[in-house]
Amino acid sequence: MQLIIAPITADDTLALRQSVLWPDKPIEAVRLPNDGEGHHIGAFVDGQLIAVISLFVEGERAQFRKFATHPNFQGQGIGSLLLNHVIDKAKQLNANRLCCDARLIAASFYARRGMQPLGDVFYKGPIPYQQYQCLL
Repeated sequence: MQLIIAPITADDTLALRQSVLWPDKPIEAVRLPNDGEGHHIGAFVDGQLIAVISLFVEGERAQFRKFATHPNFQGQGIGSLLLNHVIDKAKQLNANRLCCDARLIAASFYARRGMQPLGDVFYKGPIPYQQYQCLL
């Protein structure tokens, strides 16, 4: 298995975002209004795009969004490698804080990476979320 992590376009993220995160919604539902301003990164295994994440930086605050890994590749450490890449990118862009809105089912993934929960649980449709943050 050959893993490559590389920049991609916002459009490159859409199919995977939709199929993993919101399979019951149309593909346009996973397009972000500020996708044009983001840094989009993909993980490829043997040439196939299997994970995506989008990073947005405003001043010293960075946020990653639409983090999705194909179910056949979850639990193999690929998401961790992709998140580490995003953390390094955020630092290069002079961010000192990294945030995300995470589904509660992924809370342990973020906690193991030193991210702390902030605020109350909230919902996007029927799915509970929690905001997480770490200092860089």
